[in-house]
Parts: sequence; C-alpha cells; structure tokens
Amino acid sequence: MIHPRRRLVIVVRADPVICGHSGEARNLAEVALTRGFDEVRLLTWPIPALRAAGLPLKPLDRLLPYSAGITVERPEPVGDYRVPDGRHLAGLTGRLVELLAEPVATTCLSMYLVPHTAVVIDAVAAARAAGFAPDVRTVAKAVGSDVTNVIRSCLRDGRFGAATVLFTTFLANDEVVAVSEYTRDEIIASAEQVDAYCGTRFAEECRRRVTVSYPPIDSAAFLDRDPARVDAALTRRGLERDGYILFLSRVTRAKGIHDLVTAFGRTRCRSRVKLVVAGTGPSLEEVRAMAKEDDRVVFLTDVDDDEKSLLMRGCAAYTLPTKPEPDFVETFGIALAEKMLAGGGPIITTDTGGTLEAVGDTAVIVEPGDITGLAAAVDRVVLDMSAAERQDLELRARTRAMAFDRAAVFDGLFPETAPTIYRHTA
Repeated sequence: MIHPRRRLVIVVRADPVICGHSGEARNLAEVALTRGFDEVRLLTWPIPALRAAGLPLKPLDRLLPYSAGITVERPEPVGDYRVPDGRHLAGLTGRLVELLAEPVATTCLSMYLVPHTAVVIDAVAAARAAGFAPDVRTVAKAVGSDVTNVIRSCLRDGRFGAATVLFTTFLANDEVVAVSEYTRDEIIASAEQVDAYCGTRFAEECRRRVTVSYPPIDSAAFLDRDPARVDAALTRRGLERDGYILFLSRVTRAKGIHDLVTAFGRTRCRSRVKLVVAGTGPSLEEVRAMAKEDDRVVFLTDVDDDEKSLLMRGCAAYTLPTKPEPDFVETFGIALAEKMLAGGGPIITTDTGGTLEAVGDTAVIVEPGDITGLAAAVDRVVLDMSAAERQDLELRARTRAMAFDRAAVFDGLFPETAPTIYRHTA
C-alpha cells in the first residue's frame, strides 16, 4: 500500500455552513496541494448534524467542488441515542486516530477551539498511547467566536473550569494562532481574567506564543469579474448596476442588519437604490417582518459563492454595520476583504472588533449602532461621492486586500519544508 508523502488534515465546520471560516478551510486546502501536500482532508460534520444545530447553510446543489486531492470526510456518529452529544465527536476523533496511525507526515489544523481542537489533542494523545508514534504537527487557530461565544460566556457565567480546559487544550498544540490582532488581544485579556481567578499563568504563555494569521481568501474568485457575467447575474435578480445597496452576510443582529433596514427607510437615496439583503441566519424572519411594507428591500437567500462576487461588483455600496453583541463581535470581517477584492461601490462599515484590520482607511466608517449616521453615510456614498473618490477607495481597497490572498496567508501559516517520503507496503 502506498501512502501519501505529506498530509494536511483540517478539522473545521466546513461547507455547506455559511461562515467565512469554512471558506478559510477551503482556501488553505486548495493552496496545500501546490505546497507539497499530496493529500488534504477536511474532517467535518454530517449534514444532518449541521441542520439540527440550526446553522445557516448554503444550497447543497450549488456548492463549489474541491480540487482532486482534497477529501471532505463526515464521520458518522459513534454509539446510539444514549450518547446524545459525544457521538459525533467520537466519530471525528476516531477517524483522526486512524489517519494518524498511518506512516504519513501529517499537519493537523483545527479551527474553532470548541470542539475541534479537543478532537485533535485527544486523537494525538490516543495515537501515541496506542504506540502508533504519529509524525504530527498540530496548529490551533482561534477564530472570532472562540472568544466572543465561548471564552466570554465562560467568564461571564463564572465557569472558570471550562475556561481552564479551553486554554490548556489550546496551548497543548505545537502552534497557536489567532485570526486577527484583535482576537489575539482578546485571548490574552481573557487569559488574564482566568489567571486572576485561578492562579494560572495562561496569559504569559499566550503573549509569548500566539501569533496572527489573517483569513485566506481566493483573490482570483473576486478579481476581474467578466462585466457581462455581472450584468447577467443582476438581470436574473431584477437588479441594475449601482442600483442597490448590498448587505451580504449572516442575517443576525450583531451584523447590524436591523440598524441597516431602519436606516435605509430614512435615506434620501431610497428612491434611486434598493436594499438587497443577501444571506440567511437566525434573524431572517424578524428582519423580513421589519421590511414587509417596504418594496425597496429585496431578500436573497440562495446566493452561492460564484454569484456573491458578481453582486459585490455591481452594487452602489456594500454595507456591513456590524456592532458588538454579548455573543459575537466581528473579529476581522472576511466579507469585507472579499468585497475589497471584488470592487464596485464603496464599503460602509463600523470600527468594531477587528474590522479596521481588514479595511484600513479604504472604507466609510460609522459608529456602531448609529442609525442616523448610517443613513447619512449611505446617502453620501450614493448621492454625493464623486466618481474620483469612489475609484480611489476601490483601488486602494483592492491593493490592501491582496495581503489576504490565500497563497500568501498559507505560506505564513505553514512555512514550506522539504517533504519526506513515507511508504509502507502491506
């Protein structure tokens, strides 16, 4: 039996989950095939489990295929109904042990500390205890909701035991990474709180070890879109170039969609442009109800990855008025960087979390939650901004966003090493 020489395993919530970090996993996997990895596997969840969790999902029949050499595995749960929450974790962990038992140099990347990093650490410990001696390097990448949804909830509820488990699992990896400088700072601040309560020393280790790796983006999917394809996509949707304000993200309160719908109702430019809300999420029906009397608000719930860039390119402005909520803070803003690459109208967003790490000085910034300011910004962009200013923002945004190209990010996260050949004959 001939094994691959080098394998990359990414444990993540992959497609069809609507989340920028599922796109991160796809982009890292694609670049890995060009960097000496001859096998890439994404370990993720069965579709029924994702549906049961209530996660927003893309249309299954419109998912972009992965390149040959990338395998998406969705291990079946282990056990029956008497193991309500651990069945899927056991399936993921057990499958990773099987991969680690093979004589293959393996890099394991986990994205989302809970539960994926625990899957990797448990699998590596089990493989070593069983005597398999895996040749493995582990990398844990903390994304936004690791801090905003998990660590902060532990601290808010006084559950320092759970926070301690999270930090020990995170720091048990060979390398530990944050998705933005904002996220790194939040990790350290949270570690300081745990240290103060428990007498631990997590913050010192986090300061020393945690590095930053921004989200990798397939720039080729957004650059230089064929104008004819843009126009065709807009015609199918009953839209015109520069005839709509675009919100394309998860439809949830933390993304500022409620503020945007309210602000749009107050704009002077609403007679000239529509508001297109593209996406799904937990607040979709609530937002639909808010806009039910407004025929200038259009909802699109079936936009796929290919159409996304076309809609971005054709809009008069892209608006993501994200704001901090107890369960979520925008720790980078992948959609912002994608829009910067796609071109089209200016970006309107807020200085929330890590958004300025994405947009720098290439966007129109409003205060989070400032509905009046948001309406004024939309009017300024649509009605008052000169063509020269719009073009300047577009060009500078595209140049900045190229730093997030997936190849550059991959090479920073996984410095190229000489591959070692491992072969075993059964």
